[in-house]
Amino acid sequence: MRMTRADWILLPFLVATLAAVVLGAFLLAGFLGLGVLGLVVGVMAQRIELEKDGAVSNYMATSLYAQQMEARERMSRAERAGHRAETEALLKWLFVAKVVSAGLIILGFGFFVMFQLG
Repeated sequence: MRMTRADWILLPFLVATLAAVVLGAFLLAGFLGLGVLGLVVGVMAQRIELEKDGAVSNYMATSLYAQQMEARERMSRAERAGHRAETEALLKWLFVAKVVSAGLIILGFGFFVMFQLG
């Protein structure tokens, strides 16, 4: 997961935006808002990971999935390797999103319960 020069330039903007979203969720709904934000991020990351190979949850998904498999079978070895590399890169960033999500869930719901019981 090497970061390019553009990634390093955009990183402060991303961190500032994420901090603003987390602060907004906290100010709007307290620790419960942080927990819910963590759940939303986690569900989105899990959904993206489930659909990395194609559509999975639509009534038309069976025919769509068959078409995607046929297209994947027609790929050359280089195209398959490129697709595999893109998928691996996506999964690395999804891991980061899942860790952030778990942290927000633990922090938000943990402090919410602690302050409600204490």
